[in-house]
Amino acid sequence: MGKLTPRLFLLAGEPSGDALGGALAAGLRDLAPGVRFDGVAGPLMKLAGVPSLFPMDELTVMGLAEVLPRYLDLRRRLHETAEHIVDSKPDALITIDSPDFSLRLARLVKARAPGIRTIHYVAPSVWAWRPGRAAKMAKCIDQVLALLPFEPPYMEAAGMACDFVGHPVAAEQWPDRRMAQKFRAARGIAADAPLVLVLPGSRRGEVTRLAPVFGEVAARVAAARPDLRFVLPAAAPVAALVHELTASWTVRPVILDPTRGSSLPEKAAAFVAADAALAASGTVSLELAASDTPMVIAYTFNPITNRLMKRMALIDTVTLVNLVSDSRVVPEFLLENCRPAPIADALLGVLADPAAQRAAMRLTMERLGRGGPPPGLRAAEAVLRGLG
Repeated sequence: MGKLTPRLFLLAGEPSGDALGGALAAGLRDLAPGVRFDGVAGPLMKLAGVPSLFPMDELTVMGLAEVLPRYLDLRRRLHETAEHIVDSKPDALITIDSPDFSLRLARLVKARAPGIRTIHYVAPSVWAWRPGRAAKMAKCIDQVLALLPFEPPYMEAAGMACDFVGHPVAAEQWPDRRMAQKFRAARGIAADAPLVLVLPGSRRGEVTRLAPVFGEVAARVAAARPDLRFVLPAAAPVAALVHELTASWTVRPVILDPTRGSSLPEKAAAFVAADAALAASGTVSLELAASDTPMVIAYTFNPITNRLMKRMALIDTVTLVNLVSDSRVVPEFLLENCRPAPIADALLGVLADPAAQRAAMRLTMERLGRGGPPPGLRAAEAVLRGLG
């Protein structure tokens, strides 16, 4: 293999992975102009020059109910993809997130062609639960590209090389205050009205569980602060459900619905315009930190899963801002603690003292790579270093 002409197979299975893969492919083209790609790609990876064996959408399924009817098709695609990789002998297989499909594919390829380097982009959260996943992964993965700075030791202890390459949220450009004020004006929200974002998640199950709780929180907070306005940016797959579940709320939020013309720039402007947020647990806490919006985090499962998660949890906080900044400034209400009264009290506290979280949010962005090389370029450097 010539050092600057690697042949790489890249696979993503959902839009977030496609975004990571597109930035990685662009970085690889910058650093190794002779690179040749093959893969399973979404639109952003295709723009960066990665062809697709079949439409990436075929892999974008989540949850048991969605996977079961597609099981035979997914299994066929899995074996077809493995066969193609083994026959074409790329220098490396790079799988991006979607661990259920990705790690099965890496296992099949490694068993038949151990000389193909296997790289997985996005480390599993073994620091939070199921630490045994790292050891299982090490049987088929040579190198991990991690989004969070504390992840490499967990991967390395299991026997894999691991590079922290930065989180894409730290490289995002956010609207300025002028755009935030334009958003307020367009949505009929006064320039000085306190504004709370409500973010109940992007999956049907979590929206169904959290919307009633968040609606009661909004009612309690609005009773204490009648001047408050609420904005709920809905994810496209659950937009209709959000309209249905919020119809019974006593406080009606402004819903930003991408299926009815709301855009990503409008959502970003809402983040910057907000004074505080109530959000489901997840990556959204990093988006809020990036937009300098203080937050309260809440999440729950069904009662049986709550009991299991409580027994399996390895950490005392799941909020990424708390973990990355090594602080506990973001209030969180998880599992059986996800109740309206304490959440409302915490949200009122955040509105009264929004500066309390700002140092931790800025430190989080700094540690995730803000101001440094973009994550796609850092990931490309790590890939080439591993191949070199």
